[in-house]
Amino acid sequence: MNLQEEFNKEVSKKLQEELSIKNPNAIPRLTKIVVNMGVKDALTDKSNLEKALGVMAQITGQKPKVTSAKKSIATFKLREGDKIGLMVTLRGKRMYSFFEKLIKIVLPRLRDFRGVSVKSFDESGNYSLGFSEDTVFPEIEAGKVDKLQGLELTIVTSAKNRKEGEALLRALGMPFSK
Repeated sequence: MNLQEEFNKEVSKKLQEELSIKNPNAIPRLTKIVVNMGVKDALTDKSNLEKALGVMAQITGQKPKVTSAKKSIATFKLREGDKIGLMVTLRGKRMYSFFEKLIKIVLPRLRDFRGVSVKSFDESGNYSLGFSEDTVFPEIEAGKVDKLQGLELTIVTSAKNRKEGEALLRALGMPFSK
């Protein structure tokens, strides 16, 4: 049974009791997962952007959108409109399979992992998480990577506050630190 089926059958009922919500449609659920990657040295060497595009497509299973700079910053030799990053928005089946891979495979592979911080929730119950290396994902072979690339992901929920967001991710199996 995959995570989406498990959520619909078991987890949603537990959450409804735990948060004492009467309306089953008001139960918090995952809306989307947004994965961002700022590409190092994308300005000096355009091939870095192409390599990162391939890496991110492997990790998420979806072709990333190339993002550009919103402002010019002279100290970084950055012009408005320069291609400097990548982003992917995952929804539906891909979102649930990515989340399942994240909690069952990726996070346990981290060095000295003792759980993720509870402090990374925003006011509306969304959770943000960053990785300094993309090699923690099983699709990426560490030997073939010439440059380590970091990435951030935001798990967007329909929760109304931090408490509901934390309860949702805890129920789905997110390993929070004690």
